[in-house]
Amino acid sequence: KSCQKPVDKYIEYDPVIILINAILCKAQAYRHILFNTKINIHGKLCIFCLLCEAYLRWLQLQDSSQNIDPDDLIRYAKEWDFYRMFGIASLEQTSFLVGIFIALWQMRPEMLKTKSDFILLLKALLLSSYGKLLLIPAVIWEHDYTPLCLMLIKVFVLTSNSQAIRVTLNLNRTLPWLAIFIGLVLENGVVCLFQKMEWNV
Repeated sequence: KSCQKPVDKYIEYDPVIILINAILCKAQAYRHILFNTKINIHGKLCIFCLLCEAYLRWLQLQDSSQNIDPDDLIRYAKEWDFYRMFGIASLEQTSFLVGIFIALWQMRPEMLKTKSDFILLLKALLLSSYGKLLLIPAVIWEHDYTPLCLMLIKVFVLTSNSQAIRVTLNLNRTLPWLAIFIGLVLENGVVCLFQKMEWNV
């Protein structure tokens, strides 16, 4: 009221400019998207990102066994492999998020006091994982640099997650990265455990 200017400058901006600034991981753009817009696509976005990841893994699994015969019954088993990959991707995503929540709750319990704090952070993390949608173009336009592209997509998603945590809980840069590291450790632990179970079976 005192300066007669909008607190959030992005209210006056075009959605394309807001999206570009979010892609550039600007904290103010994230703040605008999380607090001043009514976006309720986090659940659908999460499912779609998991489908993209499952498709990528399923495609890599199919590449390892190249005996594709249209009349072969194994083809149907390979379709079930897609659902299995979706389950694994979901388990990894869940363990990553649980790791982040545990780390933040241990480091700053006052930040996550209420259920609404947890829900807001969960929405922010799910929305900031939109970079996983880039997995599909990386697979479609397959070239020699695909592994590098996949690694860069992973780094972009983790950077977006860090900004989302930072903006949601109003933290410095160190704590979000520490929480993400713990989330990655838990995710990789679950992956190793799952692989051991598969080898034993």
